[in-house]
Amino acid sequence: MSIAQNLASVLDDIRRAEADAKREPNSVRLVAVSKFHSADAVAEAVAAGQVLFGENRVQEATAKFGDLAARALPFELHIIGTLQRNKVRDAVRIARCIQSVDRLEVLQEIERQCAKIGKTIDVLFEVRTGEETKAGFTDYAALDHVAALCAQGQFPHVTPRGLMTMAPNTDDHDRIRAAFRETRGVRDALAEKYTSLHLAELSMGMSGDFRIAISEGATMVRIGTAIFGARQA
Repeated sequence: MSIAQNLASVLDDIRRAEADAKREPNSVRLVAVSKFHSADAVAEAVAAGQVLFGENRVQEATAKFGDLAARALPFELHIIGTLQRNKVRDAVRIARCIQSVDRLEVLQEIERQCAKIGKTIDVLFEVRTGEETKAGFTDYAALDHVAALCAQGQFPHVTPRGLMTMAPNTDDHDRIRAAFRETRGVRDALAEKYTSLHLAELSMGMSGDFRIAISEGATMVRIGTAIFGARQA
């Protein structure tokens, strides 16, 4: 099937999952994960109506979405992979949102680089609910400290929007559900404590578990292969 057909099928699945979870229609946004796929493939998705994309690698994203910008194609790019400090400068220039802020030092560098170019950028705080090899805050106190600094106005070029997580790599749906529920609970606690931050977003759920994520309150799901096919060489 074509990318347009794949997109339509994925969106239908999301809408059905919303209905099953008694969520409002169109309350969940699709992040089309385009890593390892060409600018032309992304352009096909844009032509089919998809605007929101996720990329893991800053260098790949800069080249690909720089091409799309040169074609004057509309897109909203989120960086969803672990972000090293030496990649922040390029990331904030091309992206609308950094979903993978996993430590204070990265947030500080995002602020520094955004201040240089007069840009305000959205961020999500990544929490680790899966394997130790995955990134993300594991210490609630550290995450709470970062949220407090944001609420105090320490990062005027950064707008926190919510949390992101990757569930454990398992077929155990109870463990996956628990991971998503934990993330929602952390988000709710922070949102109640720091009302000025408006932490509405929950980016959680991928191809194999997005239905569970939607039932647990996800506002964004990240899906790639079902849209673009197997990765390109």
